[in-house]
Amino acid sequence: MGKIKTLRLSLMAMIVAFAAILLVTISPISNSLQAASHSTILLSGSTHKTPASKNEAEKYETAIFAMGCFWCAESDFEKIRGVINVVSGYTGGSTKNPTYEEVVTETTGHYEAILVTFDPNQVRYGQLLKIFWSNVDPFDDRGQFCDKGSSYRAAIFPLGNKQKAAAKASKDYLAKFFKRDLATQIVTRSKFYPAEDYHQDYYKKNPIRYNLYRNGCGRDDRLKAVWGANI
Repeated sequence: MGKIKTLRLSLMAMIVAFAAILLVTISPISNSLQAASHSTILLSGSTHKTPASKNEAEKYETAIFAMGCFWCAESDFEKIRGVINVVSGYTGGSTKNPTYEEVVTETTGHYEAILVTFDPNQVRYGQLLKIFWSNVDPFDDRGQFCDKGSSYRAAIFPLGNKQKAAAKASKDYLAKFFKRDLATQIVTRSKFYPAEDYHQDYYKKNPIRYNLYRNGCGRDDRLKAVWGANI
C-alpha cells in the first residue's frame, strides 16, 4: 500500500517526456440533467480565496466532487466559465483537520476532493455534473487511474435535495447508457477541509511536474477509452 501511495511522486521523477494532454470535454448528456441547486450558503472556512464582498458571496453556490487526484480535478474545473474558485481538500472522513499524509494512509475515511464555488447565473449545477463525469472513470471502485485506495475514489457530495436529485438523475442516466452499474458514489456532504497550500493550484505552480504526472498516470488515455466519442 505504501508503494501505491508514493506512485504520484515516483512518476514525476521517472517519466522523461510525454505528449501534450488531451483536451477532454463531454458532449451534452441530457438537458434534463441540468438541475440547479438554489442554495447560496458558502461553507465556512472552506474557500481558498475570499469573495470580494458579502453580496457577491451570497449569489454563489458550491459543489463538492472527488475525482482522484485533486490537482487534476482543480485544473479541469477552473477552466469552466462561471466557476469562481476551486479549492483542493479532503471530505467524507472522521478525522478533524486531516493532513495529506494522514489521508493517504486510508485510515481517516477522507476523499481527495475539490470545493467548487460557482455562479449559477453563468453555469448550472447540471453542467458541472457533466464536467465531473467526463473526467472520471465511473467503473473503477479501487480509486482513479494510477492512484488506488479509498481516498482516490470518485464521488459526488451534493448540497440539498436539488443537487442530490440532479446527481442521482445523472448517475441513473449513465448507468442506462452504459448498461452497467457505476462505481461512483453519491455521498452525503460533510465538512470540507482545504488541503495544504502547496496543493492549491499545483498545475499552475508546477506545470512541468503536473503534466508529467497526469500523462504518466494515464488519466486522459483512460478517459478517452471510457467515453470515446461522447467526450
